[in-house]
Amino acid sequence: MQNDFNLDSKLIYVNHAAVAPWPIRTVEAVKQFADENGHVGSRHYEQWLKVEQQLKQDLASLINAQSADEIALLKNTSEGLSIIAKGIQWRAGDNIVISNEEFPSNFIVWDALRAQGVELRIANISRSDKPERAIIELMDANTRLLSISAVQYASGLRMNLELLGKACKSYHALFCIDAIQQIGALQFDVQAMDADFVVADGHKWMLGPEGLALFYCKQSSMDELELQQFGWHMVEDLSDFNNMQNWQAASNARRFECGSPNTLTTHALQASISLLLEHGMLEIEKAVLSNVQILIESFSQLPGISILSPADISRHGGIFTFSKKDVDSQQLYQYLVKKGVVCAPRGGGIRFSPHYYNQQTEFEQLAEWVDSYSDLG
Repeated sequence: MQNDFNLDSKLIYVNHAAVAPWPIRTVEAVKQFADENGHVGSRHYEQWLKVEQQLKQDLASLINAQSADEIALLKNTSEGLSIIAKGIQWRAGDNIVISNEEFPSNFIVWDALRAQGVELRIANISRSDKPERAIIELMDANTRLLSISAVQYASGLRMNLELLGKACKSYHALFCIDAIQQIGALQFDVQAMDADFVVADGHKWMLGPEGLALFYCKQSSMDELELQQFGWHMVEDLSDFNNMQNWQAASNARRFECGSPNTLTTHALQASISLLLEHGMLEIEKAVLSNVQILIESFSQLPGISILSPADISRHGGIFTFSKKDVDSQQLYQYLVKKGVVCAPRGGGIRFSPHYYNQQTEFEQLAEWVDSYSDLG
């Protein structure tokens, strides 16, 4: 699996919860696409559309959607969440439930709806033994939507999405999942979760480029969203340029894609997703969880280390966050960067997010550097 990448040997790359490196096949796909454009332009555009459709089919397989018709390709997670927030016809008295650990993308979009009289309820799940209970306790008959991150970006807390999905159905609420920190790292099943909407950028655990995101909308929930973006690409018959006065929105998720597709990033992400599917998400999940368990075990033995992520394997994804007593986390972060570690300062500590291909020797080196570091140098 190490042979899937051509990373600089001087780096230890544990930053997949932020921006991932591209696999070799993804680099080659982009090179070939650029070379083709330079030689023959869009002569093979029909083939590009086949790659786009293959990507949608692969993404549907990756999350166990019923059909590729439930998959749209958008620019990023924030755009997908905005389509949901602006598409729902909110009623007086509606409330939305989120958690207090959400990334800004999954807070600002809902907070902005307060101006329309929508109540935003924020569950405190930090250090809770039963975070789902804290969320469900805020739900009632007026809860229109629950929006939650599958794995919290800073703490690395992994949510029980099936339990939350059941709660949503019992309250007749819509269920929206920001899955950017799970898809590509762990198995993900939209049907088991009974999700209405799932959004996730491709540039983290899916190993793709920035600028392209998965947007899943359950077929039965499409009519819940009034369209906010319009263009030639979102109509039922996108090849009929001469009959626009009688246009109808596409009956599938393409209705959310208003304009021309991003063909370059489509080729890149399709290559990356094909790699994940070849290895199989069961095997990738085992490797990711094993890597985090190794970090937990090794760092637990170091003096002064506080592990800020859940230690329970059922509660963490690919994120390991820690701090060191009497050490400024920002200074420790800068020290690690100088050593060639690609990581991130998050949640009051340092966040490592290794993928399936990272090796135990890398974790041993990380532990050695962290153990030997002090603010005094």
